[in-house]
Amino acid sequence: MIDLHCHILPGLDDGPENFAEALRMAQAAEKDGIRTIVATPHTHNGVYTNPPTLVRKETEAFSRRIAGRGLALSVLPGAEVHLCPGMAAKVKAGEVGTVNDGGRYLLVEFPFRALPEGFSRELFQLNLEGIMPILVHPERIFELQQRFDLFYELVAMGCLTQVTAMSITGELGGAARKCARRLLRCRLAHLIASDAHSADGRPPVLTAAVAEAARILKSREEALALVTERPQAILDGRPVSVPEPIHPEKRKWRLFHRKR
Repeated sequence: MIDLHCHILPGLDDGPENFAEALRMAQAAEKDGIRTIVATPHTHNGVYTNPPTLVRKETEAFSRRIAGRGLALSVLPGAEVHLCPGMAAKVKAGEVGTVNDGGRYLLVEFPFRALPEGFSRELFQLNLEGIMPILVHPERIFELQQRFDLFYELVAMGCLTQVTAMSITGELGGAARKCARRLLRCRLAHLIASDAHSADGRPPVLTAAVAEAARILKSREEALALVTERPQAILDGRPVSVPEPIHPEKRKWRLFHRKR
């Protein structure tokens, strides 16, 4: 499996404070069956600024250290970029990192409470520049939970979505769980990642979420694609094949029609 969103680099953000904790995370990931992790420290969120050069340097150093401890886990550079003005220009100028430094896929984090003015313009501009926004943990964004139709609109305009594994399994609260599962049912969730920050409270594990996704989707093959085929395409810089989404209102009507 591939974990596209993980705060595993020590000392860069609110992830592990030291190498010992980061090593425990790497060991937990490998034990869970994860073979590749993208290191995604926060950046441009008003607290942390982690330029791609620093992330790349720290990723290479961390990879050497865990290899020396006998781990075969591959760790690649990336970033979790808070939605901010001029995102496309910042990518082009090398101020924010893309997944695997490929220049094509960008993890975008929304504010948790309310969507800022002009958010759709920023996402549209990224697409115009050939940069695909991947919206991270949208199931935990309060305004999106209240306005589910926006998910369909965001996907229609060219965004991918990544739900958090612990949202699917319920550890991040009932609202996130309900939203994540609805996204899966409507085929509006394209990727599952851990968004891990620690070895214990927020660990880098995916197996339980994939099993639950398989139950919701009624397909283990489709659930596995969220952590294998699709993230691999992203790492390679290739187009990602995703199913046609089901509009939330249409799905509601079909469920009502079935009951009758």
